[in-house]
Amino acid sequence: MAVAELWETLKQAIVAYTGLSPAAFFTAVAVAAALYHVVSGIFAPPPPPRQRPREEPEAEPLPPPVQLGEVEEEDLRQYDGSDPKKPLLMAIKGQIYDVTQSRMFYGPGGPYALFAGKDASRALAKMSFEPQDLNGDLTGLGPFEMDALQDWEYKFMSKYVKVGTIKKAAPAEDAPETTETTTAEAEPEKAPATEDKPREASPEEVATEKEATTDVAGAKES
Repeated sequence: MAVAELWETLKQAIVAYTGLSPAAFFTAVAVAAALYHVVSGIFAPPPPPRQRPREEPEAEPLPPPVQLGEVEEEDLRQYDGSDPKKPLLMAIKGQIYDVTQSRMFYGPGGPYALFAGKDASRALAKMSFEPQDLNGDLTGLGPFEMDALQDWEYKFMSKYVKVGTIKKAAPAEDAPETTETTTAEAEPEKAPATEDKPREASPEEVATEKEATTDVAGAKES
């Protein structure tokens, strides 16, 4: 009922203000809308050209790992990622692995960049970034730290290629004992053998001895 009354009121307003019948009025509105759409389409600026999606450069394939063999620990430092033309290497428990494929982690600016070019066994076991732990010395590590290091080693063995080993420093050979033993014992000095030669009796002693012998014999006879 209310809608019918509203419609009758609207028709009367259209007739009063435009002088057109409601049907003519709505037809004129529809034609005007269509005409506006056509004219705006003609004079509207052309849409901007669609930009082609940028083709991302294909990542260059990584070079095959280069086997180093047995190297000194000092030689490993040149593979710390500072030279992009060289592979990125690091070692665990003396075993060297090529981690070039994870340059975002172990390369310059990565969270583990300090480990590159070194044997980082102690640092990985302790999860330490202290300079004094960036070595392969396992002295004093506890069982939990050794287990953590073992997990890291298994991860590297399964993910990265082993390319060499760190040459172990030869243990310092004990210098041969040069204890000079003097076996020459001081021989006791032998006193020169001095044989007492019988001393020759003087004539007086001989005469005295004879007299004594005579006296003794005379005493026996008496």
